[in-house]
Amino acid sequence: MADEFIKGLGILTGAGLAWMILAGWYRTSSFESTKQLIEPVQVESPTLFDTLGVILLDAFLWFALLGALTFWVLIPAGRQAKRAIDNRRAQ
Repeated sequence: MADEFIKGLGILTGAGLAWMILAGWYRTSSFESTKQLIEPVQVESPTLFDTLGVILLDAFLWFALLGALTFWVLIPAGRQAKRAIDNRRAQ
């Protein structure tokens, strides 16, 4: 169980840090605003790197959420279901 927890935590913190860095670059127009990191992306003339950064911004967010959910909920629930099925077959 500790193995799944640390994998989920590593994914959440690593991808979350990458998301925060990219959101700071692309979704924060002013550090005095109350909408830091959640503003819509506004790039006047996007270059290849801007486009790649915006795509990675969404990819890191979903990877952080789904990765942690997978290792903290889905894998343990699948193992528990497998144990329950095996115990039921043994009876």
